[in-house]
Amino acid sequence: MKQSTTVEQQIEKLENRGMLIDIPREKAKEILSDIGYFRLGFYCFPFEITYPNKKNRKHKYNEGAKFSDVVALYYFDVDLRNILLKYLNRIEINFRTNIIYRVSNQYVDCNIWFVSPAVMNKNFIDKFDAELYTENFKKNPIIKNHHKKYINDKYAPAWKTLEFLTFGAMFKLYQNLKDNSLKQKISLQYNVRNVNTFEIYFRTIVELRNLCAHGAVLFDHRLTIALRNGVALKIDNQNKNNIFSAIKILHYMLEYISENRAKDMKTEINQLLNTKNNSLIISKLTNELLGKINF
Repeated sequence: MKQSTTVEQQIEKLENRGMLIDIPREKAKEILSDIGYFRLGFYCFPFEITYPNKKNRKHKYNEGAKFSDVVALYYFDVDLRNILLKYLNRIEINFRTNIIYRVSNQYVDCNIWFVSPAVMNKNFIDKFDAELYTENFKKNPIIKNHHKKYINDKYAPAWKTLEFLTFGAMFKLYQNLKDNSLKQKISLQYNVRNVNTFEIYFRTIVELRNLCAHGAVLFDHRLTIALRNGVALKIDNQNKNNIFSAIKILHYMLEYISENRAKDMKTEINQLLNTKNNSLIISKLTNELLGKINF
């Protein structure tokens, strides 16, 4: 059974595996105490002899592997997540508003259309109470006050209820709309005519949002769903699961919400790439492994 180690032991372990601790030892201890050995380990992968193969790892580093480059890669990832999060938030709110507005105005006589068999697929409705409109959900002050005021309502209306669903839940709601022409009206807001392509794009954006929101590693993440050619990007097999391809989709969608915010996102990411390219390993990763963003 593996045992916990002190920061001094962690530094010795890195050195024994071939990593150069090229910063003051006390600073290295401070970094390990702050970030954690386990988390920082994800950013050690590219420096290992067997990378990108993560199975049967030998935990031996390439000659010249430096601790400062590991830390630089970590902060590159942190900075990229922070940039993306604010633009992902803009898309999440816009997507939610787009659905609520369009569907509510198509079914004006049914303000709880999200559980109507005329609007939604049966599978979504059957799971709605158990998975979404739970007792914990109803503790939300807005929802709680609605039911206190309207004691006979089983659900609060769409513009209240859907405001508090997660991004992932809103995407599932979109997928389960019965009217394909209505789904297309929503997708056309982002200049995507093909509903299937739009669903792949938005599933990717939801995945990207969850990665960023939960502090996951971005730089070598492989998307769970392969992307396809479409209006947002032309893509080859090498990059169809690439995280930077997902960022291109995010940028494309953002252009149809706010051209100014899309320009801001482009500027911030390019500045980050240019700033961090003074690190040889990050330059190599962004250019060769991830594929440099070419907006």
